[in-house]
Amino acid sequence: MRQSTILIALTLILAQHVTPSFGGEQGEASPWTLRQCIEYALANNITVKQQEVAVQNSEVQLSTARNSRLPSLNASASQSFNFGRGQTIDGTYVNRNTQNTGFDLGTQIPLFTGFQIPNNIAARRLDLQAAVADLERARENISIQVTSAYLEVLYQKEMTGVQEQQVALSRQQLERLQKLYENGKKSEADVAQARSTLANDQLQLTRQQNQQQLALLELSQLLELPTPEGFDIAEPTFAASTDIAAVTLESPDDIFAIATQQRPQVQAERLRLESAERNVKIAQSGHYPTLSLNGGIGSGYYKTNGFSADPFFRQMKNNLNKYIGLSLSIPIFNRFQTRNQVRQARLQVENQQLSLDATQKALYKEIQQAYYNAEAASKQYESSATAEEAAEASFQLMQKKFENGKANATEYEEAKTRLQRAQADHLQAKYTALFRHRILRFYRGEPLY
Repeated sequence: MRQSTILIALTLILAQHVTPSFGGEQGEASPWTLRQCIEYALANNITVKQQEVAVQNSEVQLSTARNSRLPSLNASASQSFNFGRGQTIDGTYVNRNTQNTGFDLGTQIPLFTGFQIPNNIAARRLDLQAAVADLERARENISIQVTSAYLEVLYQKEMTGVQEQQVALSRQQLERLQKLYENGKKSEADVAQARSTLANDQLQLTRQQNQQQLALLELSQLLELPTPEGFDIAEPTFAASTDIAAVTLESPDDIFAIATQQRPQVQAERLRLESAERNVKIAQSGHYPTLSLNGGIGSGYYKTNGFSADPFFRQMKNNLNKYIGLSLSIPIFNRFQTRNQVRQARLQVENQQLSLDATQKALYKEIQQAYYNAEAASKQYESSATAEEAAEASFQLMQKKFENGKANATEYEEAKTRLQRAQADHLQAKYTALFRHRILRFYRGEPLY
């Protein structure tokens, strides 16, 4: 419980310190880093907040279980009026009216409950730890989603840069052809085609800028930001420093051996299995007798109409009584309720064991998929890098031919289009590989940023 409280407190503290301002009257704020995005999402995501509430609910249940050791204290008061014939002390019946007032204060202390209380406390403590693990799982899920959206924005920004280069290149070609046309070395049709190419590239740039803005919008919505206006991100350090071609991937079995000891979803299921085993012992406590200590104090006031009676407070003092005793309850036959409760608890243990096995198998499948995705992404990155180099060399040659009049505009445009496509494929392969590699390392317990 203490660890979960500290975890929630840290989340709230981070929410106050990692909420960068953006936009506003004081100018543009600095771009958000991946770490800032993840921490802000963790502090504001609704799913994470719901899981934090679940942790608090488990803390309350644990507190209730612990407090069951405490004695109970109850006070009661009664007032009654009797009318009609009643028997007197000498055995005769007469008409009389009486009134009775009573007060009682009693306590009960459990001494032995068949080990139900300690097992219940242990089970609720395990449930709390499982809830904390579920919270960590929710935090991990939102972290992965933010990382994916973050890298998508970076990809779209670089694609915008590529398209801007295409526009600049087309503008240079238009200016060159315009000068050649003025000198009579190019026709008006060549200039018109170059102008059309520039306009098409500018249209593609506008579309790409829209794609970039949509990616930023999706990330801002994931962060629960009120508006994406003025929001921008910075390139993470690992994006520039990671040599994708030099990354060595660990085998799925090695990663799985580490992940099973660290992943919160596995820990949560293991804790629930231990809790289910405790619930069996709780159910078995119904076979044991229970012993409790009882004690109390009480007093009363009595009055019969037509007869004199001592004053109220004198009677309360004179009629004061105290009691203390032990109460033993021995179960003999309860229609097989305890037996069936034990059976149900054991079935729940079996079901929870299956849930643990299913979670471990699902985790292994995830790691296998992440490994082969990362391996394929690395190969795709290497292939796309080679293709981009070849497309760049081909375009440079075609550009020289076009400028020397040895190639027509159609051939030039085809070479430029191939280069643009190769650059886009290379960028996409780059960020796909970065994301796949980060996910694979994430399963080993390394941070995403």
